[in-house]
Amino acid sequence: LVFLIPDGPSDFMRHLEAEAREARKRLAGRRVDIEVRTVPAFDGDALTEALRRIDTEAVAGVALVATESAAVRAELCRLHAAGVPVVTLVSDAPRFPRHRYVGIDNVAAGRTAASLLGQFLGAREGKIVVVAGSMLVRDHVERRMGFDQVISAEFPHLQSPVMLEGRDEREATREALRDCLKREGDIVGLYNIGGGHQGILDVLAELPAEARPVVVAHELYDVTRAALQDGLFHAVINQDAGHEIRSAIRVLRSLIDGTPLSASQETIRIEIYLRDNLP
Repeated sequence: LVFLIPDGPSDFMRHLEAEAREARKRLAGRRVDIEVRTVPAFDGDALTEALRRIDTEAVAGVALVATESAAVRAELCRLHAAGVPVVTLVSDAPRFPRHRYVGIDNVAAGRTAASLLGQFLGAREGKIVVVAGSMLVRDHVERRMGFDQVISAEFPHLQSPVMLEGRDEREATREALRDCLKREGDIVGLYNIGGGHQGILDVLAELPAEARPVVVAHELYDVTRAALQDGLFHAVINQDAGHEIRSAIRVLRSLIDGTPLSASQETIRIEIYLRDNLP
């Protein structure tokens, strides 16, 4: 089995990669060999080339974090024609020839973030800034879609017209957010769709406590855990990277062997963490 995972600064992707490498050790000698290959994040050409290098005679199944492009679609069609099952991880590509998606419902995650921000802010009026890694990946697009649905329908006193892209990089996110706060007035909330947490925290640390926005972010790890404990982040929406890797392996083995799956076991749940319920 080949796992294609984005390289770069995203702590969640590094956690996903580590879980895949751990699974390889765990399954060694049990009829499964997992090869983890990293590709540059948000780079459709690099993902296309990584898919092109997959030998359909030697590889029985593929799991990847999808980037949508015509070239990626063509390579997935090649795998499909060769009978190699494909599972998308974290970010889906439903229009592509994949067999199953393993990850959270990203539209629901965005709706959850909007509900949390709306309830935290109460009657306060103002703007919300949305920070994404890239709007070229479907999970970030779907989260923004769900977020806007709830804000416009349930919290019309809040505005979310401010959109930033930082490619999950600390410096790019920091500079984009600094410029945004200088340019825009009355920012009361922030939704971080992807990575880039460090850049956001750099900016929050520069602000007086009373000027800091309410923040909802994704993925629980050391940095976001500390941000919750310090009161800089107010909620973190999490998905279990280990569960996703284990589920992808079970799904691929089921497709290869023609064995049944337990649907409930493969459901990746949306987890919500506050400072009060940190594990």
